[in-house]
Amino acid sequence: MMHRSSVSSLVAHLLRLLILQISVHYINGDRCDHREVGVQTSVLRGTPEPRSLHRFSSRSSSFKIALFADLHYGEDAWTAWGPLQDVGSTRVMDNVLDFESPDFVVYLGDLITANNLAIANASLYWDQAISPTRSRGIPWASVFGNHDDAPFGWPIQWFSSTGIPPLQCPPATNSSSQREECNFEGTQRLELMESEIKNKLSYSRIGPTNLRPSISNYVLQVTSSDDDPRQPIAFLYFLDSGGGSYPEVISSAQAAWFEKVARKLNPDLRIPEIIFWHIPSKAFKKAAPVSGVQKPCVGSINIERVAPQEAEMGIMKILTSRPSVKGVFVGHNHGLDWCCPYEKLWLCFARHTGYGGYGDWPRGARILEIMHNPFSIKSWVRMEDGQKHSELILSDINN
Repeated sequence: MMHRSSVSSLVAHLLRLLILQISVHYINGDRCDHREVGVQTSVLRGTPEPRSLHRFSSRSSSFKIALFADLHYGEDAWTAWGPLQDVGSTRVMDNVLDFESPDFVVYLGDLITANNLAIANASLYWDQAISPTRSRGIPWASVFGNHDDAPFGWPIQWFSSTGIPPLQCPPATNSSSQREECNFEGTQRLELMESEIKNKLSYSRIGPTNLRPSISNYVLQVTSSDDDPRQPIAFLYFLDSGGGSYPEVISSAQAAWFEKVARKLNPDLRIPEIIFWHIPSKAFKKAAPVSGVQKPCVGSINIERVAPQEAEMGIMKILTSRPSVKGVFVGHNHGLDWCCPYEKLWLCFARHTGYGGYGDWPRGARILEIMHNPFSIKSWVRMEDGQKHSELILSDINN
């Protein structure tokens, strides 16, 4: 049964969606898809210009985004411990969504722990991860982490007297080939994304094929309905930082794609750009505070070393050359939640949201709020128990 506060939050949010006329456009190669949530769905072809993810109006001057990172659903699913962690992760998201009532949610990678999933269809656990957001009618987007399609790791204890547990397969059909395909190989990135985007509230995209094996490469934009609706307020870029089935890296092809699209959409660098991926780049290691979290960094925990991507293939050079880039947001390191300045942008960790994965630090989520008239980007961390901390204004660094 849904809690009364959850019902109130859902009703309020649905009314907000109708008033604000949320809409979204994606860029994927030479095709741009447009959806209006709760209003209409249409497809625009032959135009490189995205339109709006959200329209500011006179009734609302902000656009709030909740970042959920490292949920790790399905971890040790064959034990009593594993499913309890998933219950805890759902509780964290429920609490954050009720406290913040965001307009949008970004799933920042490692929604599931595929290397622990003794199941052929990992999208079942992926669906659990997005259910708190979906049940409230809140739109979302996701990027892949290093665990989402990691190869299944055979537990050594399975080869003792307890034996290998039965495989969880889809319901039996008349197709013998389906039964043969039910194995411990897991679900690949493409399959996971194809399954997710069937939901009308998902604004994730399957990126250009020339960037594969990376999949989650796309861009959304925020616009204002009170001004020219074609005039963006901010661009949101999503990049697949690898891991799992291939190396942990943002490739040079992805960097070139970003540079090409960004130059086309934002040639004069006037529109702020916000970047999301999962595994921190090597720049995060350079920017990291030595111990604790000292100014100019802002945060509450700095308990482990940055675990960066395997190589730097050019994306950071491009980002630091664009004063329009305000911040890069990542997950991956559960014991870090700081934001630190790096040249003229902010490098920020989200807060470990899920009870799956390593570490016993309190759970929470990073929040972003884009303000319009006057423009600013704020961020803070909202904890599972409702506490709020580590607030900063990202747009200050370039002023």
